[in-house]
Amino acid sequence: MSLWPKVALHEIAPIVRRPADIVPEQSYPELGIRSFGRGTFHKPALSGAEVGTKRLFRIEPGDLVFSNVFAWEGAIAVASSADAGRFGSHRFITCVVDTARANATYLKLYLTTAPDGRGQVQSASPGGAGRNRTLGVEKLGRIEVPLPPRAEQQAIVDRIDALTAKTEQVEAHLDAAERDAEHLLAVRFREAVADAPMRPMSEVAPLVRREVSIDPETSYTELGVRSFFKGTFQRRTVVGTEFSWQDLYWVKKGDLVFSNIMAWEQAIAVAKPEDHDCVGNHRMLTCEAKANCAVPEFLWYYFTTPDGFHKVYAASPGTAARNRTITASALMAIHVPTPPLATQQSFERLQAKVAALKAEHAAIRAANAALLPATLERIFRG
Repeated sequence: MSLWPKVALHEIAPIVRRPADIVPEQSYPELGIRSFGRGTFHKPALSGAEVGTKRLFRIEPGDLVFSNVFAWEGAIAVASSADAGRFGSHRFITCVVDTARANATYLKLYLTTAPDGRGQVQSASPGGAGRNRTLGVEKLGRIEVPLPPRAEQQAIVDRIDALTAKTEQVEAHLDAAERDAEHLLAVRFREAVADAPMRPMSEVAPLVRREVSIDPETSYTELGVRSFFKGTFQRRTVVGTEFSWQDLYWVKKGDLVFSNIMAWEQAIAVAKPEDHDCVGNHRMLTCEAKANCAVPEFLWYYFTTPDGFHKVYAASPGTAARNRTITASALMAIHVPTPPLATQQSFERLQAKVAALKAEHAAIRAANAALLPATLERIFRG
């Protein structure tokens, strides 16, 4: 890239404004730009009466379009043929690319992915944060872009398009495999509970309170439960003096853990091995499955089903957020399916295999997500 000449953006993509004459009876479909170089999107159309005194500017396919308040965050796109006939507000800056010298998509890739390109856009957008960072028109024009021959620009764009298609194929394959795995779990669970007896939680996974005698000099790791069945997390590790105002209870691996104020939002999890001997406050309800009749992962899965979660929600009365609290007695009264222990254990092994599959997929997704930015960085660093 060091051999490519650098050209000011205004020389190859000057700013062009196409103001619209607003007619109250006409419709004006607006365009939006996603951050992080993720392209355009279509906003609902406004009538001329709704537009009022707001200024609108027509956008044409091939325009290099910037959101002047979010360009620093990569809100830069190339308008496609699907964007024809749409309008941008005064917050948009449109540049018409000299196609004999530059490829619009190449310019967009440089400005949204190359460290130097992103840095120049951010420098041209002074301010503190968010909407205070406004891209200056004159500063935009002075941004310098390395300009290889037109054919080489096209080759770069073609290479990135091909790589993007491959990464999307990988994501689609992983999504399909995970959907199949989730479907298999659902089928096996329905089979497992088909004729299973229903017993109250108090009989199969009673509430346990393992009170902590807080030592002011000892450090304790506090456990939290994420909503939407996203598992546990270790909130903080602090000395005992930080907990002097509240009661603490030990959490053991395999505990079925409920946040009593957020269980209605699916804050239910099974404590992981690394959560063993963490602590929870009085807001956390820990249930210990009886080893002779219940498997905690099996019970947790039941609470993720519509039937199981409906019972948790119904046991959490209130109107909104923290007013919806599930009490220990209400939780213990919930009836859960209890098929033979061997059946539950078999299902838990299947759950573990699906979890391992998803962990492998997460690693693949991370590598897949890093591939495109790394390739672009190598290209623009030469």
